[in-house]
Amino acid sequence: MSLAIIGGTGLGQLATLLENRKEEDVETPYGAAQLVMGEWGKRRVIFLFRHGLNHIIPAHRINYHANIWALKNIGVNNVFASSAVGSLKREIKPGDFVLINQFIDFTKVRKGTFFDDTTEKVQYSDMTEPYNARLRTLLAQAAEEKGVRLHHSGVYVCTEGPRFETPAEIAAFQKLGGDVVGMTGVPEVVLANELEISYASLSVATNYAAGLAGKRLTFEECLEEMNKWNRVLFDIFLRAADIGRL
Repeated sequence: MSLAIIGGTGLGQLATLLENRKEEDVETPYGAAQLVMGEWGKRRVIFLFRHGLNHIIPAHRINYHANIWALKNIGVNNVFASSAVGSLKREIKPGDFVLINQFIDFTKVRKGTFFDDTTEKVQYSDMTEPYNARLRTLLAQAAEEKGVRLHHSGVYVCTEGPRFETPAEIAAFQKLGGDVVGMTGVPEVVLANELEISYASLSVATNYAAGLAGKRLTFEECLEEMNKWNRVLFDIFLRAADIGRL
């Protein structure tokens, strides 16, 4: 069990397509994490849905620690993660795919590390390259084969949620170099790095962020756009796994 897919908004519906599907609650020191295991063709697939299968867990209440710990505990070494994001740039249009390579953390109350649970020594983690280069290359190749409009790099700004950002915040994020904005990327990527899990994130822009959209934002429009692309995302992940023999 070396590969897992972490699904974001809307991806949970694909779990119903798996053969020999089995749900399993994995107990961790941080609580239980729900995994869905099954088969797609000849490939064994491990799914973890951040928001739950019925999308009932908001971003700020996701148990990121339990999720990542559970994956490590069952032997996962590689993670492909998906997420719905808002675009901070006109050239990143709704329906575009963005291969994340950096993040800026604007979360406020989330516990962001495993390392504060030890009294043995102070520990630090390097975040020079938070997203694994090899996995990103595999995803880029698979996405290009699929023919989607792909941005090969992108800075992900993570906010606390569950509210959308204000136009003033979006303007500030743009000045800081952000490309897309979302609510789930951190601490997930940090925790994966701390447990030495190779992690890559492929995001889909579902809308322009506040102030760029020219209208009020709704979750329903994000879900509607994401639902157009979830099967494509799934196919890209499986193709990338085949290319890399993961």
